[in-house]
Amino acid sequence: MTAAQIEIQKWTAQEFKRLVLESNSKVAVFDCDGTLWGGDAGYGFMAWSLEQGLVSRSTSDWIDTRHRAYRSGKASEEEICGEMVQIYAGLRDRELRAAAALYVKEFVQNCIFAEMIDLVDSLRATGVDLWAVSSTNRWVVAEGVRDFKIPEDHILAAEVRVKDGLITSEIMDVPTDAGKALALKRVGLTAPDAVFGNSIHDLAMLKMARHPTPSTLLPRFWRRGQERLGLLSSRRGRGSGSDCRRE
Repeated sequence: MTAAQIEIQKWTAQEFKRLVLESNSKVAVFDCDGTLWGGDAGYGFMAWSLEQGLVSRSTSDWIDTRHRAYRSGKASEEEICGEMVQIYAGLRDRELRAAAALYVKEFVQNCIFAEMIDLVDSLRATGVDLWAVSSTNRWVVAEGVRDFKIPEDHILAAEVRVKDGLITSEIMDVPTDAGKALALKRVGLTAPDAVFGNSIHDLAMLKMARHPTPSTLLPRFWRRGQERLGLLSSRRGRGSGSDCRRE
């Protein structure tokens, strides 16, 4: 039997919420892009920041070349996600925080899934420890999860070292694929109760969970990718990019 022939259970938002709450989880971990909100905020922010002139023309041309290499399979997910943060080296951290706040307000907030806001609010109300894990840069993730009230010290995202307020090119973390599981283990989460993801890049951390939950089991999240049992596998920058309205 092929994967395409396997019937996968899909739930309504209320069924999904009930099943999650009935698991009595103490710790819940969420991917961000495609799970808490639509679109690819990491790629979207990078493209927007280049348009805004936040980096030099030479840096812009370089990352464009690198992203083309990634889309053609010549650079890995981990490499491109790290490089998409390194391009801001030399800028002030407060500049990127401000830029991320503007970007999220304009392009991400209206893409947040209401079902996930409701679910996270309910989990918080029962005392669940909430975490966000993403290969998108930390500046955007911190702004994006603000509406979910996930504290900044519970965010594991792509980031570089900031020294004396200046962004460096020294990579601190790039949580993607197996790196998401490693990032969770570093903070002591070796077997989180519930993990939510939508992508093949979330598979390693989904496997860690007592209750692994592909968010694509909700009908509105279902797109192409049924052949992967609800896990999407598209590369960054293809399709809708950061604009969830075109999904």
